[in-house]
Amino acid sequence: MKEFMGELRVLLSYPKNCILLAVRLLLTYGFTQPAILKLNNIHETITWFAGLKIPFPSFVAYTVTGLESLGIILLIIGLFTRYISLMLSMVMLGAIYFVHLPNGFSVLNNGIEIPLYYFAFFMILISFGAGKFSLDRLFFEKGDGYE
Repeated sequence: MKEFMGELRVLLSYPKNCILLAVRLLLTYGFTQPAILKLNNIHETITWFAGLKIPFPSFVAYTVTGLESLGIILLIIGLFTRYISLMLSMVMLGAIYFVHLPNGFSVLNNGIEIPLYYFAFFMILISFGAGKFSLDRLFFEKGDGYE
């Protein structure tokens, strides 16, 4: 019975790792266009952040743009996934609070629905890591709970 449970655990870990890869790639896809827009229009982003009453709009605009750009790369390759997911989840909380909360829940009204989904996906990556199909697995296999 013990051998069977061990084999079953290995068998069931494959879909989990495929799902973690899919989550990373979907998040990357979702962040690409907004990150490029912020990167190409940083001064407009600063002005927008100032209009939203975000404290230190220049610093926050550069920080968010940098985190989103770096996050795209790190999520694709699956490196430092838990750390970048934690930072990007904080960006999502800021987006929810400063941008989307006054509009309610619905995506039709630019509400919190989509950033809340992103936040939930980041919580999955923070909890489970990048999975077996990642550089995290290659470099930090021991002690990160991928087995």
